[in-house]
Amino acid sequence: MSGRTRACGCPERTCVGCRKRSARDGLLRVVVIEGRCVPDLRGTLPGRGAYVHPTPACLELAVRRRAFPRALKVQGPLDTGELRQAVGQAAP
Repeated sequence: MSGRTRACGCPERTCVGCRKRSARDGLLRVVVIEGRCVPDLRGTLPGRGAYVHPTPACLELAVRRRAFPRALKVQGPLDTGELRQAVGQAAP
């Protein structure tokens, strides 16, 4: 045997809020457009992306830790209003 496992071929990403790894399908991709954090629901927007669990707790953790500017490699604070609205609608 070559030592390879027969694990799921789904890609994993790390949540910038809680720092836990998850399947990409379970996370929300976020990109920066003109100083705003925008949710990329289809995963096709251009630019560098960061991933966060679509829960208010992980989003608040990421904002409190200032993880979005660091992960997206931009300077200064970012507007997260649109992102908060998307996560609020996704939460039960």
